[in-house]
Amino acid sequence: MKQFLIKKLQNRVRKLVNKHKPIIIAVTGSVGKTSTKEAIKVALEPYVNLRSTVKNYNNEIGVPLSILGENSPGKSIWGWLRLLNRARKVKRLPDVLLLEYGADHPGDIGKLCGIAKPSIAVVTGVSSVHAEYFTNIEEIAAEKASIVGFLASDNLAVLNVDDKRVSAMAQKTTASVLTYGVTASDYQLQDITISTREDESFEPGEVFAHTSAYIEHNGTVIAQLKLKNKLGYAPAMACAAAIAVADYLGIGVMNAVKELNKHYGAVPGRLNPIPGIKGSLIIDDSYNAAPTSMQNGLKILKMFRPGEEVDRRIAVLGAMAELGQYSDDEHRMIGLQVATSADIFVAVGEVMHSAVDSAKEAGMGAESIEWFGTSEEAGRYLDRIVQQGDIVFVKGSQSARMEKVVKDIMAEPLSAPEVLVRQEPKWLNE
Repeated sequence: MKQFLIKKLQNRVRKLVNKHKPIIIAVTGSVGKTSTKEAIKVALEPYVNLRSTVKNYNNEIGVPLSILGENSPGKSIWGWLRLLNRARKVKRLPDVLLLEYGADHPGDIGKLCGIAKPSIAVVTGVSSVHAEYFTNIEEIAAEKASIVGFLASDNLAVLNVDDKRVSAMAQKTTASVLTYGVTASDYQLQDITISTREDESFEPGEVFAHTSAYIEHNGTVIAQLKLKNKLGYAPAMACAAAIAVADYLGIGVMNAVKELNKHYGAVPGRLNPIPGIKGSLIIDDSYNAAPTSMQNGLKILKMFRPGEEVDRRIAVLGAMAELGQYSDDEHRMIGLQVATSADIFVAVGEVMHSAVDSAKEAGMGAESIEWFGTSEEAGRYLDRIVQQGDIVFVKGSQSARMEKVVKDIMAEPLSAPEVLVRQEPKWLNE
């Protein structure tokens, strides 16, 4: 019955989209979808009538809900019936729909484009995440690339030129193409710089870091990003994609940069600096994990320079899920990087034994490594050992539930519903 109602909902949304013809911006990629979507939202929202994806609504159920601005009724048949009734009464849609398109299985992108074909497709990157349902990473790239094949000749593809698999997608569409990245591109990032605090204590309400970068367009530096409490390459790349979209829509680079510098704030669970207990600092990246994003987070951790010899950089890492045949190799690579990025390694989950082994092989002492079966155990351990000035990087796949670690050691746990991921009752009751 529920599946029947979902099909009816998809059909209703498809008809609404075909009738009202909003500009549909679809963001896809193995990493960085939500951060990029949030940056685009910040850049566009003051200038257009916009509705964007909430939560992680990026599949065949979530995309129609996002288009309607509705929440999922969950298991309630009556809730789905009421939602379908409301959908029948919708008279218009916003001018711009900003959506995330996820792809866990081959063909997922095509199904979503069949519901709402994008006018602008933004592809952020390709990684081995979700490889469990694909033969190899090239199949993942082909699935992501399929989105640009749905674009009409008068549409736009916005591509991350730093990722060679994404850059190659320019050859697979008749649409216009704009590129962004640190390598030569239409919207090129130059001199990405992170300024981090170098003292012994981190308190609520303070600024912990800045990221700055210059934007070059047509060979000329035209603007500077100055992002408060944002960390490094990933948020700068999200902003570059947003600037490309805003410029294409006539909003302009300077207006987009102004909004991003002022309003592109914390995204829960995505490299979000949070004050921790005892004057420590948490870099909360607990939303999800892919090899590329975990490597980027460890690079950020390495950039922080604690103020005293007794201060530590602590990597708290849960397993990366759905890597299929790549799982052992990818976890071993992470362990090697941990050995050069952190003073203490706290590993969570059975699969992380591979990372522990490779960290030891790379020279990290056994006394600096702890392994726990669950995030709850890791949180209790950190609650005991964290000290003033420590920098604690927390990351793992959704199934690792690493937000529980953050909650255990954050200075203001009562603010968890506002600043952490997965704080809804369905998650808290698991």
